[in-house]
Amino acid sequence: MPEKTIPILPCRALQPVLDFYTAIGFEVTYQQRSPNPYAVVARGGTELQFFAMKHYEPTESISTCYVMTDDVDGLYEAFRAGLRTAYGRIPTRGLPRIGPLKDMSYGVRQFLMTDPGGNCVRVGQRTSEDRHHGPAPRETFARALHHASLLADSKGDPEGAAKVIDRVLRLTDETPTDVQLLQLLVLRGDIAGRLGDVETAATALDRAAALDLTDTERDLARDALTRLGDLRAAHRT
Repeated sequence: MPEKTIPILPCRALQPVLDFYTAIGFEVTYQQRSPNPYAVVARGGTELQFFAMKHYEPTESISTCYVMTDDVDGLYEAFRAGLRTAYGRIPTRGLPRIGPLKDMSYGVRQFLMTDPGGNCVRVGQRTSEDRHHGPAPRETFARALHHASLLADSKGDPEGAAKVIDRVLRLTDETPTDVQLLQLLVLRGDIAGRLGDVETAATALDRAAALDLTDTERDLARDALTRLGDLRAAHRT
């Protein structure tokens, strides 16, 4: 058979991790308790393996892997639906959580999902053969969104991302389009939620929800609108 790479990821306890993956359509294909806790889950052509360590701290995990697919939108909807059924809502912060679906500057459309063990699973679909980061947009608000997204999701600097968005939203000599404003407000609300700033999160999300978009604008902003719905639902719980 051809070679196959299988991630082996850590966790503190197997059961919460297995419950998470079965909720989104994976099957537990193997599990052992001795000589060490170990389990395997599979969904289609994707297989993940896990080992448990009693003193492991999920909130400090830097474990990650990438799952490539030819239907990232379909997986995103399926995973969100499974999580909503299992948890009563779509978890957007803490552990576990699922992030927004977005088009990246390096030629993939992807979302990030973090399981109860703290493992970040990146799920993406290639949209270009060029794997290099594209140049940052020149337009003011597109550029701010680009940098804020990188700071929040790739560099682990939500405070820096918040400063970028707050600064650009205070501008008086330039005005974002309604789609850009929605995207900036949704990201700002997302970041505020991660930082525990409930008031700022609610203000940003309510302001985003109040925007009156045309059908064309709603189509352009569909990813941000999906995330807005998830964030507002989580904020109400």
